[in-house]
Amino acid sequence: MRILYQDADILVCIKPPRVLSTDEPGGLPELVRRELNMPQADLRTVHRLDRVVSGVMVLARNAKSASELSRQIREDVFQKEYLAVVHGCPEVQTGTLTDLLMREKARKMTFVAEQPGKGVQEAVLDYAVVGGADGLSKVKIDLKTGRTHQIRVQFASRGMPLVGERKYATLEDSCEIALWSHRIAFFHPIQDKWLEFAQEPPAEYPWNTL
Repeated sequence: MRILYQDADILVCIKPPRVLSTDEPGGLPELVRRELNMPQADLRTVHRLDRVVSGVMVLARNAKSASELSRQIREDVFQKEYLAVVHGCPEVQTGTLTDLLMREKARKMTFVAEQPGKGVQEAVLDYAVVGGADGLSKVKIDLKTGRTHQIRVQFASRGMPLVGERKYATLEDSCEIALWSHRIAFFHPIQDKWLEFAQEPPAEYPWNTL
């Protein structure tokens, strides 16, 4: 476990791939407790990354911090920036993707819906192309809404699946999914000071080719 910051109220760390964000056996809070050698530590998930996705996350260390961070997320104060590598290249270098998404719980998948309806939610993200080579593009993503699998579905539905995508593409990339929680920023839940934490992706394929 890589812990970037900790105090009495929050802990910021790097979530490894294929680890659940939630507090259950093998989940991120349990891994952090092992790292701290504090099996009874109060660690609460306030935002999530898909199981296969890695990068920067913050955990609350008490109920008050969890409540305040959750409020910031609901009110769009909490900032989340991602990096991704996609197959292909967007037609424009910077832009906004807006879709209606529907979650199919039985298949644990998200789909683009044609029109509003029950369970359909708007999904919005801003992106900017920041690199490219050999048919791949590196994009920076400012997530405006937090729908399940949002980034993965919005790019895949436009014929630009993420490298390493296995749920929404039939590609055979020999790597973990190229989606990385690059930066989070928020007000400290107790001290009320603005905090920013950023970390670059690992120096491995496809990140080290762009």
